[in-house]
Amino acid sequence: MLLAEFSIWPMDKGVSVSEYVARAVDIVDRSGLPYKLGPLGTCIEGEWSEVMSVIEKCHEALAKDCDRISCTIKMDWRRDARGRIEAKVKSVEQKLGRSLFNLNK
Repeated sequence: MLLAEFSIWPMDKGVSVSEYVARAVDIVDRSGLPYKLGPLGTCIEGEWSEVMSVIEKCHEALAKDCDRISCTIKMDWRRDARGRIEAKVKSVEQKLGRSLFNLNK
């Protein structure tokens, strides 16, 4: 299973690009794959080809009206491991003995 965190945005559309990010997130949401949206990227989990296909579709959607697109991807592939979007965080929290959700407490 591939766990990937990616960010994709146009570089030629000014300071605020949330309209374009929303377009990509809609594709991720409609993919049916498990994902988690974050403030600087989206984690998605699935088979290699599924995840890469979603990222490619996001690029194609932006390329329709963007002349320059930036994309960063971090990936972790692990044979036969599922549910790691939540499990990796829970593992660290268990070792610390507390939840790590913090918005300026």
